[in-house]
Amino acid sequence: MIDARIIDEISENFNRYLPDSFKAVKGDVEKNVRSAIQASFERMDLVTREDYEIQVAMVAKLRDRLQLLEERVEQMDAQQGTAE
Repeated sequence: MIDARIIDEISENFNRYLPDSFKAVKGDVEKNVRSAIQASFERMDLVTREDYEIQVAMVAKLRDRLQLLEERVEQMDAQQGTAE
């Protein structure tokens, strides 16, 4: 899930560049911009950097375990081949 601070920051930057004629409806514009940004982020299915780093670490750990298991299977196959 995207941090609400990011959405707030984008919304504030957007509001900063609004023409003066829109300043009167700033609250409505800000609410609509915030809603549009949130919907866009949800459609993109974004994840936080922290969640990404956790997944990368888990994949690396699983890759190491798979490598060890493959080596063990090869050793067992070699032992079974010499036993026959």
